[in-house]
Amino acid sequence: MDFFEQQDVARRQTGRLIWFFVLAVIGIVVAVYLVAWFALTMIGSYADEPGAANPYADSIWQPELFLMVALGTLAVILLSSLYKTAQLSSGGEAVALMMGGRMVDPSTRDLAERRLLNVVEQMALASGTPVPPVYVMDQEPSINAFAAGHQPGDAVIGVSRGCLEYLDRDELQGVMAHEFSHILNGDMRLNLRLIGILHGILVLAIIGWFVLRSMRFSGGNRNSKGGGGAAVAILVVGVGLLVVGSIGLFFGKLIKSAVSRQREYLADASAVQFTRLPDGIGGALKKIGGRPETSRIESPHAEEISHMFFGSAFGSFSAQLFATHPPLVDRIKRVDPSFDGTFPKVKPVALTAASLAAETARKPRPAPGKALDAILPGGAATPIDPAGVLGQMGMPGMDKILYAAMLLETMPQPLRDAAHEPYGARAVIYAVLLGGEPAVRAKQFAALRPKAEELSYRETQRLAPLIDQLTGPARLPLVETTFPALKKLSPEQYTQFRGNVEQLIKADDKVDLLEYTVHAMLLRNLDVHFGLAKPAAVRHHRIDSLLPALIRVLSMLAYGGQTDEADIRRAFDKGMAQVGRIGSVLPKNECSLGNLDAALKTLAEAAPTLKREILSACVACVAADGTVTPRETELLHAVAANLGVPIPPIVAPASEDRAS
Repeated sequence: MDFFEQQDVARRQTGRLIWFFVLAVIGIVVAVYLVAWFALTMIGSYADEPGAANPYADSIWQPELFLMVALGTLAVILLSSLYKTAQLSSGGEAVALMMGGRMVDPSTRDLAERRLLNVVEQMALASGTPVPPVYVMDQEPSINAFAAGHQPGDAVIGVSRGCLEYLDRDELQGVMAHEFSHILNGDMRLNLRLIGILHGILVLAIIGWFVLRSMRFSGGNRNSKGGGGAAVAILVVGVGLLVVGSIGLFFGKLIKSAVSRQREYLADASAVQFTRLPDGIGGALKKIGGRPETSRIESPHAEEISHMFFGSAFGSFSAQLFATHPPLVDRIKRVDPSFDGTFPKVKPVALTAASLAAETARKPRPAPGKALDAILPGGAATPIDPAGVLGQMGMPGMDKILYAAMLLETMPQPLRDAAHEPYGARAVIYAVLLGGEPAVRAKQFAALRPKAEELSYRETQRLAPLIDQLTGPARLPLVETTFPALKKLSPEQYTQFRGNVEQLIKADDKVDLLEYTVHAMLLRNLDVHFGLAKPAAVRHHRIDSLLPALIRVLSMLAYGGQTDEADIRRAFDKGMAQVGRIGSVLPKNECSLGNLDAALKTLAEAAPTLKREILSACVACVAADGTVTPRETELLHAVAANLGVPIPPIVAPASEDRAS
C-alpha cells in the first residue's frame, strides 16, 4: 500500500465529501423553502378578511422568500458545522476529552499503561511519526480504540479500559497498528470533517424539534382571530424541519458509513503488513466477539465519532442500517481465513512485572553474534535501498519495529524517564542542542541559565553527559519521545521554551545540521499544537513550479554526502532524474541551512503525489553511492519533517544473519 497514494485518496475523498455536502445543502434549502412556502400559504388561508388576497397562493416560486430561506438555512448549517469544526480544531485532544479520556501519564506505574505507552512509542518511531499522547477511557469496559487528529503532529490515541485488561501485547500491537494506519493513510482529517458536516445538518432537525415543543406554549392563542393559521404554520414548520433534517442526516450517515467501512478494511490489511502478525489484530477482533460488551461504547458522544473507532461503537452483533464497520466475522476471516466463527471465552490478562518483562523479552532479537552497534551504526555509512525506504513509508514492517525497540534500549533509563515529563523533556531538548566544544557549551549554559526554569536547567546539566554517550542514530528518536510531555506545557511555558531553544542554537553564531533538524521537528509538531502556525496548505500540483526549490534541496543533499565534484554531480543528476528534469547543481556557497529552510517551506505546499516525487528524488540523491551517512540521514529527516511526511528509520537492508 502506497503512503502517498493513500494520502491522495483521503484528500480526494474529502473533496468528494464536500461536494456531497454541497448537493445535500442545495436539496435541504429547496426542501426548507417548500416548507416555508406551504406554511405561509396556510397562514393566508386563515386571513382576517375572507376576500383578502394571498400572495403565496398564486405561485410556488417566490424569489424574495427563496432568498431569505436560502440565506437563513445556509447560515444555520454552515455556522453549526463551523462551530463543531472549531470545537475540534485543537485536533485529537478535543475528541479524546469529549469521550471522557484521561491522558496517560508518561511516568505511570500502572503496568498495563506502561505496556501501552511502550507499544505506541515503538510504533511511532518505526513509522517515523511523532509519538502521540495516549488517552484511556476508564469508563468503557469494552475492547475498542481510536486515533484522532488533523495530521500526525496533533494525533492522539484513545483506548478503552477493556483494551488494557483483556489484550495481550501482540493483540494490543495489532490494534495500535490499525490505528497508526489511520494516521498514516490520512483518515483522521476526513473523519473530523464528517463530524462537522453531520452536525450542521443535524441542527435543522433539532430546530424542528424545538419548534414542535413550542406548540404547547401557543395553545392560548389558537382560538383567537388568525391564531389557527399561526398554529398550523408552526406545526408545518416544526414537522417540516424535523423531516428535512432527519432525511439529510439519513443520507449523511449513509455516506459516512460507506466511507468508513472501506477505510476499516484498509486499516486491517495495513495492520497485518505493519506487524506481520495476523494473529495480533485477528486475536483482538476475536476477543471482541467473545466479550458480552463486545466493542460497544457507552459515552453519549459515541454516535458522533462512531466512524473513528477500531470496532463498532454500537456493539458487534447489533444490526445497524448505518454500520460504520464491516461485520466482525468478515473482518476476522480476511486476516485469518481458517476462522470457523467460534469466539473464545475471554479472561483478563494477568499482568505482573515479571510477565511484562517476559512479553518484552519475546520480541525478535538480533541473531547470535550480531552486535547491536552493527544494526545501530554510530558514525559509519549505512547501506541503503532506495526502493525499500520509499516502499516502507506508511507501512514500515516488523523490522522497523525491532529497530525502534533496540533504539529505545540504547537510551539510558534516566533519559527516557526525563523525556516523559515536562521539565525533563525540555531538559532533554536543551541537552541534545549543546555543542561538543567546552567553550561553546559554556556559552550556551550561560545563555540558558537566566531564561530556563531552575529545575529544567539542573536537569540539563545532569542529562548532558548521558546525551554525549548516546549513539548518533538514537538522538532524533529521543527528541520524538518528548513530544507528548511537551504538549502538556502551558502556552506561556511553550513560548519561553521555544525562545530558549532558538537562543541555544544561536549561542555559537552558527546553526549546524542537527540543530536545524531538531528545530524543524519541534516547530512542525508543536507550533501547530499551540496555535502559533497552521498546517501548510496545498498550493502546488505540478513539479515545474517547485523546481527551483527542489534544485536547492538536492544540491544541499549532494554536498552533504559527497566531496568529489563528479560524485556531487552524479548524485544531483540521479535525484533530478526521479522527476524527469535536468538542472545544474548550485554552488556550495548557496547551500546554506537558511536557503534550505526557505526551499522546504515551498516544497511543503506540494500535493501528496508530488511529495512522493520530491522524496524519491531526495532518497535517490543520497543513495547515489549505495550508502547513507549520518549527515545525509539528518538531512532526509529535516526534509521529511518540513514536508510533513513520516519517514521510517533508515537501516541497512536485511541480510541472512539478521533476525527477521
